[in-house]
Amino acid sequence: MSSVNSTGSSQPPTFFLLGIPGMEKEQFWIAFPFCIMYVIAVLGNIILLIVIKTESSLHEPMYLFLAMLAFTDLVLSTSMLPKMLAIFWRGSGEIGFISCLVQLFFVHNFTAVESGVLMAMALDRYFAICHPLRHSSILSMPVVAALGSLVLLRGVLMVSPACFLLRRKDFCHHRVISHSYCEHMAVVKMVCEDTRVNAAYGLFAAFAVMGFDLAVIAVSYTMILRVVLKLSASDTQLKAFNTCVSHVCVILAFYVSALFTVLTHRFGHSIPHQIHILVANIYLLLPPTLNPIIYGVRTKQLRDKIAVLFQRRGI
Repeated sequence: MSSVNSTGSSQPPTFFLLGIPGMEKEQFWIAFPFCIMYVIAVLGNIILLIVIKTESSLHEPMYLFLAMLAFTDLVLSTSMLPKMLAIFWRGSGEIGFISCLVQLFFVHNFTAVESGVLMAMALDRYFAICHPLRHSSILSMPVVAALGSLVLLRGVLMVSPACFLLRRKDFCHHRVISHSYCEHMAVVKMVCEDTRVNAAYGLFAAFAVMGFDLAVIAVSYTMILRVVLKLSASDTQLKAFNTCVSHVCVILAFYVSALFTVLTHRFGHSIPHQIHILVANIYLLLPPTLNPIIYGVRTKQLRDKIAVLFQRRGI
């Protein structure tokens, strides 16, 4: 902790991540369910990636986007959970300045990527239900690859300026970050200079990404609902709704907690800090944990392929 409290400005050699402020004793036990969620997320998403890669019948836009989502979830959870467990179990809160910026970049970049993939999956459902005859021609393999690349590029372009702005700032002698990982606004609070540009850009980037993606998702599902309600057969309506239920559940799990975290940092001053940190942690762990379970249970074709994979391996 000596390096944490040393005086001087400019770039600090290290920060100290506190974990969950006010719950230093309880966080040892909180780490256990977090660890279980992480294990489920890693195993579940790896299984999804293996099944989608090995089964040629799953090389369709829906499953390719799901593979992108699984990869994003792996990177997102791995970028923060191992360090978080080290803080909770061993008190190893020190993190180098550059390492902190790298973690910040990966967390926020792949949060943006996850949002973009969910938006692309909504488009896939729209074309599959509203334009089924043109679905394969519109969302061809090159188009799917281009969408994935654009989503990743957008995340890099939106998050990189926030890291560069922090790289040029002077930091105070107080270097204890009241958080479990290097989140953008938590690091901004360590700056001694005027941080209005940093805060404004962070808010702009969050709403530019999530606002656009949510608008596309809302329009897509509005059009889907209009088409489905015009179908005469109730069983056809039910089948169409069932193809969207998994995606809607994943969207709710991601966006509700994400928007709560973004808004609480700036406007939720009356919300206890412990609640804010816990939700921020869960928001990066819950979607990666739930996504493979939701899709594995609700998607029959995927469920059957997973069962075949286990039978081949004698599990």
